Amino acid sequence: MSWCKNCRRETAKDKCELCGSETECDIPLEVHWCSTCKVPLNKYASTASLDVCPICGGHTEYMCADLRPVFPEERLLFEIIQGSPLAYINSSVWASNNRYYIDGKVTSIASTLYDKLDADHIREQLQQYGSSNSYDVFNSQIELFIKANSGRLSEIANEAHNFIKETSASYPNESVVISFSGGKDSTATADLTVRALGDPGLVHIFGNTTLEFPMTIEYAARYRKNNPKCIFKTAINDEQNFYDVCEDIGAPARMMRWCCSMFKTGPITRVLNKLYGDSNILSFYGIRKCESQTRSRYNRVEDSAESVKIQKQKVASPIFLWKDLDVWLYILGEGIDFNDAYRIGYDRVGCWCCPNNSPRSQFLSKIYMPEQYTKWHDFLIKFAKRIGKPDPEVYIDSGAWKARQGGNGVAASNDIKLRFTNCTTENNAKVYQLNKPLSDNFIELFIPFGRIAPELGRKLINETIVVDTKTNVPIISIQPFMQSGFEYAVKIKAMNVANHDDLQRMIGYQIKKYSACRKCLRCVSLCRFRAISIVGGIYHISDERCKRCKMCVTAKYLEGGCIMDKYLKTKTRSVESKT
Repeated sequence: MSWCKNCRRETAKDKCELCGSETECDIPLEVHWCSTCKVPLNKYASTASLDVCPICGGHTEYMCADLRPVFPEERLLFEIIQGSPLAYINSSVWASNNRYYIDGKVTSIASTLYDKLDADHIREQLQQYGSSNSYDVFNSQIELFIKANSGRLSEIANEAHNFIKETSASYPNESVVISFSGGKDSTATADLTVRALGDPGLVHIFGNTTLEFPMTIEYAARYRKNNPKCIFKTAINDEQNFYDVCEDIGAPARMMRWCCSMFKTGPITRVLNKLYGDSNILSFYGIRKCESQTRSRYNRVEDSAESVKIQKQKVASPIFLWKDLDVWLYILGEGIDFNDAYRIGYDRVGCWCCPNNSPRSQFLSKIYMPEQYTKWHDFLIKFAKRIGKPDPEVYIDSGAWKARQGGNGVAASNDIKLRFTNCTTENNAKVYQLNKPLSDNFIELFIPFGRIAPELGRKLINETIVVDTKTNVPIISIQPFMQSGFEYAVKIKAMNVANHDDLQRMIGYQIKKYSACRKCLRCVSLCRFRAISIVGGIYHISDERCKRCKMCVTAKYLEGGCIMDKYLKTKTRSVESKT
């Protein structure tokens, strides 16, 4: 079904029969509440029977835009915060962000409250009242919820199955991958995909960032055990330590999540490269449009180079238009096992210390992961002091660190600064400062521009020439150089090209990589030909695999030529002078 925004009506046509406007498949949903049955109803805003409960036939009222179930464990925590342990044990409890609905009546918790609560005292009360907590009423309410929304469940499941079949029609099952994070969305996606394709042996790739909730690791192991026919691969970066990287380049922030490439996308790329080589694949993942403003701009199926982080794959989301309530309706309605982190109150599970986490999520980590929380909090305080914040505790506890941008105060920021002088004796030549001696690994960085032809270089000055692969004409000269004020330097000249400045700009990107590479694996994920790799901690480009597409030196695909430019750059501009 589709939706006309102009007439606010549902239609099966591409154009509205009333006004002729093009329709969209993203039909607005509303959550209504039946006070008799004490269950939420998830229906289209255009449905005429929205105000009628399908169970009792009674009148329903609008509740909110989306909702999630509150499991007994979270309900007890909420009761303790309210000062009334077990007060709502016989009630139907649901939530939306920091709003709790007790039998349909809303109670809000201010985000600022979480900082004032005594975590140790709450932990003690959770233990005290835990044995008296019960699932009896919750289970009966969930049964009614599933019954009341059975039509919606059938509709979204059937639509998702058809989408999966149509999207994967041109791919053999061996080239279909399920991106499995251990969260509710990927859990629903995995189940839908296996059922739609009728193949329990599909490849699942679990990206263990090393920052997962303990319950996520437990659930991933449980999923693997309960689905013995699936090919379950774990992608993990064993070469890097999160805290060590934080010490080097600073803690990740909302706009500087270097951890995603280094600990998730990059390791997943390595697994895909090992499994599929140069073959193209289709990955089903649990992205949903309503999760964030950024994701609302995604398409349900993506394969453009600008949108897909791992270039060898097309990605598709069967649950792209689902709300939270839809996901839980499917999981609970189909009796699917899920991550227990949701039972204690997390509404999203990913990296437990992610800067995008809400104050409530941080509070839950303080309750249920006290040792990890304390270690991370102490690190952040020390980091704030190191970068010169006048009131480190306030900077961290207020969440201001999450908005940090650039490498101000971080020593590693010097590595990303491009320092060069224009050569006065040769046109289109620059002398670049390096932070380490010239090596063969440096020369490899010029493979994307053409063929390395050392035999053409002048031996007396150790010159290396790069030639255009089509014309065999020299386009770059690389020469070790001695420059006053530069401990290590190289002179690079652009030759025989239409735009010398464009070529020098791309060369500058490679200089940044040589000086600032932190093995983040972003370039590895970007290259669809498996030409780029990190071996033994060293950045390598394979001459045999490289197709000279230049994506790795194009700002459109890699802003600044190296993602460390984004994470380490400061307000100081590049240093340029003339000799």
